[in-house]
Amino acid sequence: MLLSRLIEKKEAIAQYMVNEITYICKNMEKRPPGSEGEKQASEYLAKVLKDDCGCERVEIETFEENPGSFYGWLYITMTLVIASVPVFFFNPLISAILIAAGLFVVIMQFGVYKKFIDFLFPKKIGHNVTAVKNCSGEVKRRIFFNGHTDAAWEWPVNYKLGGVGFEGHAVICGIGAMYYLVISIISVIKTGTAGVELSSTLGRLGLWGIIFVPFFIGLYFMRNKKRVVDGANDNLSGCLMGISILKSLKEEGIELENTQVGVILSGSEEAGLRGAKAWCEKHKDEFMDVPTFIYSYDTIHDPKHLMVNYRDLNSIVKTDKDVSDLFMEAAKKLDIPCKKGFVPPLGGATDSAAFAQAGMRSTGITGLNHKLEPYYHTRRDTYDNMNLEGLSNCYAVSVKVLEMFDEGAKQ
Repeated sequence: MLLSRLIEKKEAIAQYMVNEITYICKNMEKRPPGSEGEKQASEYLAKVLKDDCGCERVEIETFEENPGSFYGWLYITMTLVIASVPVFFFNPLISAILIAAGLFVVIMQFGVYKKFIDFLFPKKIGHNVTAVKNCSGEVKRRIFFNGHTDAAWEWPVNYKLGGVGFEGHAVICGIGAMYYLVISIISVIKTGTAGVELSSTLGRLGLWGIIFVPFFIGLYFMRNKKRVVDGANDNLSGCLMGISILKSLKEEGIELENTQVGVILSGSEEAGLRGAKAWCEKHKDEFMDVPTFIYSYDTIHDPKHLMVNYRDLNSIVKTDKDVSDLFMEAAKKLDIPCKKGFVPPLGGATDSAAFAQAGMRSTGITGLNHKLEPYYHTRRDTYDNMNLEGLSNCYAVSVKVLEMFDEGAKQ
């Protein structure tokens, strides 16, 4: 079934997305993970999916989470690392243990997104939305479009100094922690644990290392938990992508015969993919009956950086090649620029990582430079800082993906 009529409307659909995003940003509370604002946005978009998109099944589900834990590693890790500095001069072995423990926390909580220290933080309730538009005949394949409804806490350093300053600060802290870990280990090997036996060289190295301490302290303020950004691009743009496709299908009176189309709006992505993980725990077996593809959209902005991410979650999770290749093929057919890429180390993750880890076939679609943009996780991520061309191009490719998938191009 050709869906060229939907693609021809891409500029109007992009404006529709901006209008809806503007409404949410102006009329609803801020949307940090597990908040009333996240709930309001979920309820509003669920109503749109039911009333304007013709979805027969629309469910809002809750899940328990501890959203403060995702950045909680900052306080634990940096406290341990800062404590290791004076301890180094008295007991290098304990200094090395403190640093190693701090690094282990950050690897578990941010490196691989495990719920390692979640139990230490207050419990909140997040919200997921699942919407499904049935086909007219037997279901032979299924496609989901995913975005996350929550928004991020601001990153002050990125706002003030940009991506180079933000990433440079983090790198300096990492170098500083490894610096003290290395000289602590050398001290233990050479002189044992007693700091009084430190050689003059090691002592001087320890003193020189104090230059890292201000940077360690600064990392406590990597996140401003008192300011939540509007999250227009990250990630209401992703939420509206699938909604717009379903709305266009309904407006054009198009019913697919054997392809079921759905939208997953996951909560609390900014707290470590908690909503997508909760969704997979509940639904993954339900949607394994036929070939099912999931496209997770995150921050659809710059048309120059429309990208299919073949690896996710700091590059340690591999996304599905067929799902990824289909998007690339669709972009090529429409002559819309699209890159093959990956979420880099220290780049975080999109919800596609949670789906992939659960054994589902998914990929992540992004529309931003992975070298941090000035609006990324800052107060500049507003409804009047969106890119109509970026939205319309991504929408057009996504419709083409649906067309090719419906034709059985990838099964």
